Amino acid sequence: MLSGEFRHTLDPKNRLFIPAKHREELGESFMVVRSIRNNCLQVYSMEEWSKYIAPIDKMDRKDSERIFRALHRNATQATPDSQGRIVIPVSLLQHAEIVKGAVVVGCGAYAEIWAEEVYDKTLEDENLDDIKSVLESFGL
Repeated sequence: MLSGEFRHTLDPKNRLFIPAKHREELGESFMVVRSIRNNCLQVYSMEEWSKYIAPIDKMDRKDSERIFRALHRNATQATPDSQGRIVIPVSLLQHAEIVKGAVVVGCGAYAEIWAEEVYDKTLEDENLDDIKSVLESFGL
């Protein structure tokens, strides 16, 4: 289970440190993809990525091909170096608006990587009462 919030700096070679606890959960290599809903990146273990995309295989072929293309064209399979850093391609950095500071956030089955400024703004705008209402509607 991926959890916690970790702030790190992107180095001049576009490398970002991935926390040791997350690397343990994610495995030797993992997928880094653009989030469809937010200006951030999502990080999945290979097993969780397979689960995430499995329903797409059941779609009509013309839809599945289009969706797979959209999901994979800027995705990268990352393997941390000996210091726990991964290289993030420019296209993914641009999507997430990451220039220097980044936040790695555990979200259970996946992690997110945010530009520090964007993440902080997102937290400022977060309405905990709305989250509470949603949880309560599910009996939590």
